[in-house]
Amino acid sequence: MAQRKNVLVLGGAGFIGSHLCERLLSDANVICVDDFSTSGEGNINHLLRSPNFKFVNHDFTKGLDLENNKDLDQFEIKVFGIKEVYNFACPMSVKNFEKLKINTVLAQTTGLVNALELAVKYQAKFLQASSSVVYGDVKKGEFVKEDYRGVADMLSPLASYDEGKRYAETIVKTYQEAHNVDARIVRIFRTYGPKMLLNDDQMLPDFISNALENKDLVIFGDEKFETSLCFVSDVVEGCLKIMETPVLDPVNVGSTDVYRLVDVAKKIIELTSSKSKIVFKEEKEFMRELALPDITKVREELGWIPVVTLSDGLQKTVDYTRAHKDLLTFSTDI
Repeated sequence: MAQRKNVLVLGGAGFIGSHLCERLLSDANVICVDDFSTSGEGNINHLLRSPNFKFVNHDFTKGLDLENNKDLDQFEIKVFGIKEVYNFACPMSVKNFEKLKINTVLAQTTGLVNALELAVKYQAKFLQASSSVVYGDVKKGEFVKEDYRGVADMLSPLASYDEGKRYAETIVKTYQEAHNVDARIVRIFRTYGPKMLLNDDQMLPDFISNALENKDLVIFGDEKFETSLCFVSDVVEGCLKIMETPVLDPVNVGSTDVYRLVDVAKKIIELTSSKSKIVFKEEKEFMRELALPDITKVREELGWIPVVTLSDGLQKTVDYTRAHKDLLTFSTDI
């Protein structure tokens, strides 16, 4: 039997990271590193039963010696190395954003450099999870291509995350040029699905949680507030497609379908048979209308498109949330 490749997923217990780990287990040994700063152990509990999955509870900004970690001996890293590194390690909490600002900056600088140094050491392929926030302020309803430069405020209240994502791309590009790292950058747009935290002041998971309890669904904005939504399994498949393809420049991954949040809320009420009502409140800073993805590049060059419909994706998310609500509501208070 052929030796499974060793794959490292940083931030692997998070929302997208945990789905990625599960998908990778089909043909790889997966080393998941996370410090649970904005995620829960429940996201990966079911994966721990697999002999091909190992979890390391660790803050990667402090570096990590994989070869001398006894828990990883069975993967024989000294012999077989690490073939792929996926970096999803970055705190993202609406509720605790202020408390995690320093952690956010360090993850996207020190932590990223540590990850890239591992890629250099093992000559591993590398994927950096970036974000649509790198495009800054855009016109309402505008679809952006990867060459869009945007208008950015480097000192905004959200800059530790937004500018961190931009600078992280610079670091990755620098390692490509200086050390010939086989790296890719995927700019991920708004994503939803099972395992979203329910108590972190994010509207979509709050919609589902409140609908299940017949509470009001609060939209921070008006009836015109729009967003694109891509189901998490589609995002994971996009990342895998990008990792297996030699792509030197950043690539957008997201859905081109745009929805009014009020319509999404109505759909959730329908799917949960809820008695909830929709109410509108003043828009919050985090609920800005972000750029919409032009996915021409990933569609034409890599053959990727999102395939999960909103109805199917919401149904899967509602079903998972109903069954695992206790796991998704761990305290994010720091």
